[in-house]
Amino acid sequence: MPPSPHPPRIGRRPLLAAAALGWAASRAASAAPAAAAPAPCHPASDWAAFASRHIQRDGRVIDFNTPQQQSTSEGQSYSLFFALVHNDKATFARVLAWTEANLAQGNLATNLPAWQWGKKLDGGWGVLDANAASDADLWIAYALMEAGRLWNEPRYARLGRSLLALVARDEVVALPGLGRMLLPWPASVASGPLWRLNPSYMPLQLLRYFQQTDPRGPWREVADTTVRLLHATAPKGFAPDWCAWSSAANAFVADPQKGVVGSYDAIRVYLWAGMLSARDPESKALLQRLNGPRLLLADRHQMPESVDTATGTERGKAPLGFTGALLPYLKAQDLPEALAAESARVPGGRTDTSSAAAPAAPLPYYEQVLLIFGQAWLDGRYEFDRNGQLQTSWRLLCRPSQAA
Repeated sequence: MPPSPHPPRIGRRPLLAAAALGWAASRAASAAPAAAAPAPCHPASDWAAFASRHIQRDGRVIDFNTPQQQSTSEGQSYSLFFALVHNDKATFARVLAWTEANLAQGNLATNLPAWQWGKKLDGGWGVLDANAASDADLWIAYALMEAGRLWNEPRYARLGRSLLALVARDEVVALPGLGRMLLPWPASVASGPLWRLNPSYMPLQLLRYFQQTDPRGPWREVADTTVRLLHATAPKGFAPDWCAWSSAANAFVADPQKGVVGSYDAIRVYLWAGMLSARDPESKALLQRLNGPRLLLADRHQMPESVDTATGTERGKAPLGFTGALLPYLKAQDLPEALAAESARVPGGRTDTSSAAAPAAPLPYYEQVLLIFGQAWLDGRYEFDRNGQLQTSWRLLCRPSQAA
């Protein structure tokens, strides 16, 4: 399975250096009243650069850091979401067309997408693993349903609802002693009494959205069991990459293959928690439970590449992409100093004034994805409301002539 791993309002503003804020405040205080200036636009350079490098003309999203030059349902799903956030209808259509034709046997309404496509051992190209990955399936369904609403495209909404029905039918299982839960893959390839689960596969804001749009579905119960999982598996404030539910012990236990390590998958748990609406009833308690990174960064320590979630033992230095995932998490917890320090590490970010900060080579696919998620949210290009509905701010995007 994959590692993981009418425009509405936006309340946040881009992070600015303290000196710039002070200068702006003093200038405004001494200036005579004047007509309101137009809102500043934000070049979508991070998304544009990602799309230019990783998305082919036919809509295939490529991870070049794999021997198979693979494409995954995850990569396709994130690109659909980013295209929607940036009001990029053409890219959305291309990515969707490739996904449906190559991963879903031509029809996402009747087939869950295969998770992995790439170069085969015989030199040909095609599906490498036909199993589905439920996190990608949720993001594709969400992007389609919200594209239908925001772009007034009923065909997208219908397709998204059909895909969501497949997820509910094939990837949600009532686990003995726990309740209905989203499996990482179809139930046809899973079995108890030990059920493997991935905490990063279940963004609570998406589950809230599905509660509203599919009230007869399993999503309220899945949201409740997900919250229970997140609290139970982070004893030291760090989420694991994988965990398991033991119906024999009636408890969450260490994953039989990955153990209790938290790293490249788990980093998304903090990202989703940071972007969760502050009005969500679980937001405050969830951030308090996932306090491991907050305590480290508040004490000016660096985020590790991996952590033993049972003991809190840290290993290695986190890659740059982890920074992107932590930006919303730090903003949500009102840690301006830690947020400024992490934001300064982002190449080309609002507080990055050093040309030496930019890496010599493009960042890997996954790191770029994390940075786009986090920086675009911090810049106010999108947010999720209490019910998980996407709030875009397309008016902040520059037109080509403005971006120069």
